[in-house]
Amino acid sequence: MGTSFNEQFDQHGNWRREFALRLKLLSEWLKDHDLLDAAVEERLRRLETQMRSDKVMVAFVAEFSRGKSELINAIFFAGYKRRIMPASAGRTTMCPTELGYDSDVPPCLRLLPIETRLQPQALMEWRAVPEKWTRIDLDVNDPAQLAKAFEKVAEVRHVTKEEAKALGFWHDDAPSDNPMVNSEGKVEVPRWRHALINIAHPLLKQGLVILDTPGLNAIGAEPELTVNLIPQAHAVVFILAADTGVTKSDLAIWREHLITEAENIDSRLVVLNKIDTMWDSLSTPVQIHAQIERQRTTSAEILGVPREQVIPVSAQKGLVAKVNDDADLLQASQLPVLERALSQGVMGQRQKILRSAVSGGIADLRVEAGRAIHIRRRDLAEQMLELKGLRGKNTSVIKHMRSRIEQEQGDFDVSGARIHAVRSVHLKLLREVFTLLGTSTLKTEMSELTTALRQPGIKLGVKKAYASTFDKLRAGLQKAQGINAEIQSMLTGTFRQLNAEYGFSLQAPKEPDLQRYERDLDLVERSHNQYLGVGNAFRLAQPEFADRLVRALATRLRVVYESALGEVELWNKSAAAQLDAQLRERRRNFGRRIEAIERIQQAASGLDDRIAEIDTHEAALNELDAKLTELTGHLVDIPVAEPPSAEPMLQRA
Repeated sequence: MGTSFNEQFDQHGNWRREFALRLKLLSEWLKDHDLLDAAVEERLRRLETQMRSDKVMVAFVAEFSRGKSELINAIFFAGYKRRIMPASAGRTTMCPTELGYDSDVPPCLRLLPIETRLQPQALMEWRAVPEKWTRIDLDVNDPAQLAKAFEKVAEVRHVTKEEAKALGFWHDDAPSDNPMVNSEGKVEVPRWRHALINIAHPLLKQGLVILDTPGLNAIGAEPELTVNLIPQAHAVVFILAADTGVTKSDLAIWREHLITEAENIDSRLVVLNKIDTMWDSLSTPVQIHAQIERQRTTSAEILGVPREQVIPVSAQKGLVAKVNDDADLLQASQLPVLERALSQGVMGQRQKILRSAVSGGIADLRVEAGRAIHIRRRDLAEQMLELKGLRGKNTSVIKHMRSRIEQEQGDFDVSGARIHAVRSVHLKLLREVFTLLGTSTLKTEMSELTTALRQPGIKLGVKKAYASTFDKLRAGLQKAQGINAEIQSMLTGTFRQLNAEYGFSLQAPKEPDLQRYERDLDLVERSHNQYLGVGNAFRLAQPEFADRLVRALATRLRVVYESALGEVELWNKSAAAQLDAQLRERRRNFGRRIEAIERIQQAASGLDDRIAEIDTHEAALNELDAKLTELTGHLVDIPVAEPPSAEPMLQRA
């Protein structure tokens, strides 16, 4: 039967917890054995952050009245034995709603008033101002209280046409898309701009984020939703009504907000909901099945997705079946088919990506930590050679050896100034890279884009203004890549020279590949171009809307640039940590060599004792190396355990 989405997510959560535990043990072990330099520490921190902050976002997108909230109830909240998200007839979710879990925030529903649309701040900026949100505390053990609180997301207000226009819900240029006007000449708009639900549901605790979006008019009015949240979702579930198939407004949502790159098509699932409306007592089961399959084929062709990604479901019957433990009805609802598709597609893909990223990080960590062991082993080998050369030698030879070591130590101390000069040149070049990838550069570009969009008659030149901005951003990344190449060349030359002069084993770390951030820029540009090109010209003519779009763009670009900067910083730390480690070990080595000479001078047996000690140290280093391989190997080879059956899971039917 395969694994359901909920079970697969349990397994993913178990794997993440096990990984975090093993990473902590590795960190303590490295610290105990003096292998925790700045670069190793940074790698550990990144792996830990990556695992702790890993989220899987599933966005549910549909026009009004397609049964979207009911589908969320059926998949995620059936364990409450009742509806949790409002799912009555007519419009339900009126504002974008995110369900997630943050242990630092008490269980609550936070609602951002729709009036914040009149101010320029991006949605991400409002998140940092909790006092502007209306907060309702939640009791996760009281399903009735939860359901009552969640009804808030369906609240509306009635405003004048002018107010609706200012809020982005009324457009004189597109009368067919405008909401109905009531007898008082008022227009219905959502009361809230965005809702955040924080509850300790087992799936949400493990990193799942559910994004419930309203219909076309509400989506189009919130650029951040379209250009940031939906494109970054790991999976999008697009819901149609089985009896109507793809309507004009469904197609508008798909084309404007969901059409994607060919390689990402797997992350789009289309649900033909409400198949129970076709369960007609006058038709045979074979006829009903044929009808549904025809609708499935037609929908797949219109949307341009493989037919197997269009899944017929009855969310309502699936929920009823789970609440009443009715296995036959659950099977007929076909909800398990959708859950398996989510499990294999979303979770399977997410685990693969995360495991691959983690595996690369652990390999780099193993190399960084292994270098210190290698330096110690090489120094022991040099000492052993030196000491064996003293066998049978007289006192004056041993005394001469001590003078030679002291001379080497003096020369080495003088070299510190030269190494410092090399570092200054590297840091000067790095500062240039940091400037190119820094916040101020991004702010300047966004400010120039905003100015361009405010020009009179920009309506038809919007795409050109965006293209110019992205060209400049790409040029900046390419320039940073060029400086990185210069630094890499300098590092390689310097390290080669130091290795030859001082017997070091320095190796220039791999240069960061900024090309992948160029690809990220391409994706961001495409999602914006898609938004700019379809029926939004009249919105973009409004300065406040264009400002919100640029702020939404800045939020997303900041993430790209911070990641690129982080890689450059790690590269620099890795090079500096290697140099520091070799300088530190070499200084210790001089001390150990002089100490060994003193012991040999004091007692005839000192030479043999020291050689035996070095043998013991070498054996200990071999054990240390084997243990490092074992501990890092454990991190890569964590099996995906079955979820603990004894643990009560709220989401289980």
